Amino acid sequence: MTVALDTRPTAAPAAVDRTVSRLTSTVVFVGRSLRHTVRNVEALTMAILLPIMLMLLFTYVFGGAIDGGGDYVNYVVPGIILLCAGFGSSSTAVDVADDMTNGIVDRFRTMPLHANGVITGHVVASLVRNLLATGVVIGVALAVGFRPTANAAQWLGAIAVIALFILAITWLYAAIGLAAKNPTAANGYGFALLFLPYLSSAFVPTDTMPTWLQWIAENQPITPIIETIRSLLFGTDAGTRPLWAIGWCLAIIVGAYLWAAIQFRRKAGRR
Repeated sequence: MTVALDTRPTAAPAAVDRTVSRLTSTVVFVGRSLRHTVRNVEALTMAILLPIMLMLLFTYVFGGAIDGGGDYVNYVVPGIILLCAGFGSSSTAVDVADDMTNGIVDRFRTMPLHANGVITGHVVASLVRNLLATGVVIGVALAVGFRPTANAAQWLGAIAVIALFILAITWLYAAIGLAAKNPTAANGYGFALLFLPYLSSAFVPTDTMPTWLQWIAENQPITPIIETIRSLLFGTDAGTRPLWAIGWCLAIIVGAYLWAAIQFRRKAGRR
């Protein structure tokens, strides 16, 4: 019996795109960063304890000399909140730099994921943990005499401004981590940003500073953000500062995002 064989070439199977969506990739990387946060208990604890210790230091040690009326805690807490956000977000620079230098991003690029989602994952995880840390700091502040007069809507507005600031400073730290050559350099560059609250109205009114320093304190991003939070929590008139606060935050987010995107494409490719 003769069996006829079909020797005609068969068509190659169509290529299947197994790359998951950008949203799914981002969710995966956010979960990864949050798990790292839970495991790194020491870093999370210090990000909360250090601002609390500073608040207690300024309230009980320096507060009497700065404001003998005993209301200094109401003045200093908005600045401490931003200081807390800065400390908590600074670790993002180190985490991003570590990912970019230890080869894990190259491994991600071999998977059906959008590797650039790793940066967004760090940013979103930082936003979540810093909002939680901010809640703890506010709770301690209330325990030591912080008495805002804000209603529910004003509290929501203040929290929105704080969240916007955390998002802005975290994207900036992420970009610094991408630009740095190693985690140690990223830590050093990021540490310099932590001095900005001290050159603002966070701890003392700007009109108590030397004239040349007043101009710097009034025209840097932290002061309008702090004054906006104060006005929301205590019902005072902030003038045009809320517009400046939102404008500064949005400008930082856009600038840092573009800088981070350029750095990521240069170091890890376009995927």
